[in-house]
Amino acid sequence: MTRSVRRTRRIRRSLRVTGPSAAALLALSACSSSSGSDAGSDSAGSSSSSSGKVSGQVTVFAAASLKESFTALGETFEKQHPGTEVTFNFAGSDTLAASITSGAPADVFASASPKTMATVIDAGATAGEPSTFVRNQLEIATLAGNPDGISSLKDLTESGLKVVLCDKAVPCGAAARKALAAGGLELTPVSYEQDVKAALTKVELKEADAAVVYRTDVKAAGDKVTGVDFPESADAVNDYPIALLDEAPNAGAAKAFIDLVKSAEGQRVLTGAGFRTP
Repeated sequence: MTRSVRRTRRIRRSLRVTGPSAAALLALSACSSSSGSDAGSDSAGSSSSSSGKVSGQVTVFAAASLKESFTALGETFEKQHPGTEVTFNFAGSDTLAASITSGAPADVFASASPKTMATVIDAGATAGEPSTFVRNQLEIATLAGNPDGISSLKDLTESGLKVVLCDKAVPCGAAARKALAAGGLELTPVSYEQDVKAALTKVELKEADAAVVYRTDVKAAGDKVTGVDFPESADAVNDYPIALLDEAPNAGAAKAFIDLVKSAEGQRVLTGAGFRTP
């Protein structure tokens, strides 16, 4: 990313601080510059000692399908690094990308597709290259016990069935469209949902007969739904990239969290939730 792009993003944010607050911020900046302490602190609200310890809050924006596994990893991270706190914003990847490019403060972005990550990259909001840490595959979620006898993607096109899909802009919705195209099928759902958890909830509440979601979401739902595999899902597997954000308030702790996600321990948690290794 060019220096001019970084400078433009910083100026945009600095315009939000005026008057006495701006003066105080300038004074603080001058002190930190003259003391040469940048090596010991990543940014405001974070700290990193020469021994590599991290502390403070880490804000992670993550795809809704990562909710269960990332929540567990957040608890592990806090135990491994006393004095840290991991906060999450789980939503559709497109919604999260839009928030980040609009200036929402965050340290880490974990997306459910390279396409939504590219939106953030193109805005100059990532620090370094994102890396794929897991993959996910679609599955049909039916009412518990599968009372309609759904056994294939084609069955969802039958009249009388209330089927829910993720919105086309959301990775799970884009993947569903690929799977339908692979099977030469057309499907008009009763609704398009803003993220995969919302689609699954429609089935859990019996407001829909079925939804095309991820395997991980079916597994997380337990006996509330029944999962049905379908071969077309192999043509619509999603890669999940993760990245440190360019203006991360706590870059040191953010890097440590990403390291945990990509570690053997993190991968065990993720594969245990139904994700596939890259």
